Amino acid sequence: MLAESYTAVIARGEDWVDGSTTEPYEASWAREAIIMVRTLEAGTLGAGAKAHVQISLDGMRWVDEGTSLAIPTEVDGVSMARLGHFGHYLRLRAELPDSMTGFMLATLSLKA
Repeated sequence: MLAESYTAVIARGEDWVDGSTTEPYEASWAREAIIMVRTLEAGTLGAGAKAHVQISLDGMRWVDEGTSLAIPTEVDGVSMARLGHFGHYLRLRAELPDSMTGFMLATLSLKA
């Protein structure tokens, strides 16, 4: 049996600041997910910049899932996280201390 898969762009060329979130994506049909973040322009990114995976049952109320990934500080740097047991909706929330900013691309790869 061939696995069904889909890749969704949840942030494209967005300037992230502390508290920024990606578009939510309904992923309840998938059994696993990989989230990748790529820095397009580093802006003022430095050590301590993170993205936290958030989950939601209704797409409106969000909670941190517990997985975090470092946001790359170099241009074209990539970081990723693997997920399972994530419920219905997924998104990322940026934690950028000290007024850091970065121009980002985030993709979600899902597999049934």
